[in-house]
Amino acid sequence: MEAVQVLMDNLWVAIGAILVFFMIGGFILLEAGSTRMKNAGHIAGKTIFTAGIGTLVFWAVGYGFIYGEGNAFIGLSNFFYGDASAADGGLTPAVDFSFQVMFAIVSLTIAFGGFAERAKLSSYVIFAVIFSAVIYPVVAHWIWGGGWLAEHGKQDFAGSTVVHLTGAMAALAATMILKPRIGKYNRDGSSNVLAGHNQVYTTLGVLILWVGWFGFNGASTFGVADGFLGYVILNTQLAAAAGAVAAMFTAWAVTGKADVPTTLNGALAGLVAITASCGFVAPWAAVIIGLIGGIMVVFSMKLFDKMKIDDPIAALSVHGTVGVWGTLSNGLFALPELSSGADWGLPGLLYGGGLEQLGVQTLGVVASGVYAFVVSFVVLKIMDKLMGGLRVTEEEEIMGLDISEHGSYGYPEQMALEEAKLSTAATKEKFS
Repeated sequence: MEAVQVLMDNLWVAIGAILVFFMIGGFILLEAGSTRMKNAGHIAGKTIFTAGIGTLVFWAVGYGFIYGEGNAFIGLSNFFYGDASAADGGLTPAVDFSFQVMFAIVSLTIAFGGFAERAKLSSYVIFAVIFSAVIYPVVAHWIWGGGWLAEHGKQDFAGSTVVHLTGAMAALAATMILKPRIGKYNRDGSSNVLAGHNQVYTTLGVLILWVGWFGFNGASTFGVADGFLGYVILNTQLAAAAGAVAAMFTAWAVTGKADVPTTLNGALAGLVAITASCGFVAPWAAVIIGLIGGIMVVFSMKLFDKMKIDDPIAALSVHGTVGVWGTLSNGLFALPELSSGADWGLPGLLYGGGLEQLGVQTLGVVASGVYAFVVSFVVLKIMDKLMGGLRVTEEEEIMGLDISEHGSYGYPEQMALEEAKLSTAATKEKFS
């Protein structure tokens, strides 16, 4: 019976790893659909090859920096991971590694949201190596690898801080250094909508991410013994649904239109918000957490736009702002039996736990966010100086990164048609 249990635990986490990796397909559709046609092939392709880079770097050093024997700041063993031993009453080391590497890739993909439509291909390559080696692993070690925040009882069930906030802070640093896309802001401070080219892609991308999140959160139980994965998935579904509904009605009330991209970001906001708390809170609290996340993402996007921070796929709001809220929500709603009763931190304020857990959650958010932002900003600034700029030239940006960086379009027939129309218009103007 024990052998069957071990088999089922390993099978479930392996399936979870596959679901999380399939989320990369969701990010491809989400980011490509949210940006312009002339960059679609570039966005899709760079997501795949940076996932490859992230995997190799995580295998070489990232996993060791997180889970290796070391100190409160960083792990210092298990580099070039290759443990092929069998399960000893739990997960095989290879299954555990396979699950963990997917989280690192997702965080890297979030970080690259801040590069969209204006960064050189070489910028992606170099930053993928550095992020996967020394940015994500350090935060993950602090919280999941037995580091100093884990010692304080920091609660982050599946990564609102570790994965989402870390990626968002790197995206913020990139966005600030790269500056807004051409045509995004006018001299008077007003902004223009640089609409994405395919809302159907974006919607399908969100649906794939939503499904993948069941592995993201559900497999973070690391087993199936007591069926707790069902409870985690229930909370995940409730929060995502609440986030989508809240964002749609908020946008409708504010603008008079039930904006589709905002609704989609609301669903993602609900998912990000519940990621830290899915294994700690009651279902009614999951609904509230998702609702607040869905409302927050609407106003956060407007705030960043007013600050002239150009965030094409709303990574800063969905994964950053809401990632903070999701992490802090544990300090309010964590149930005693799922926190102190499970030897993982303390109950939330509403359950008599006082302010201590909320304080720990706040400390974790501040420390992790500052570390990820400062290191990313410094690294990107150095890269900017040494590479003669992270950003493509104005001509290349106007042309589109598909053709300027890769030599072909993601939509070759459509772009050829557009070029023909422009050429015809120019000819008519010349001879008119």
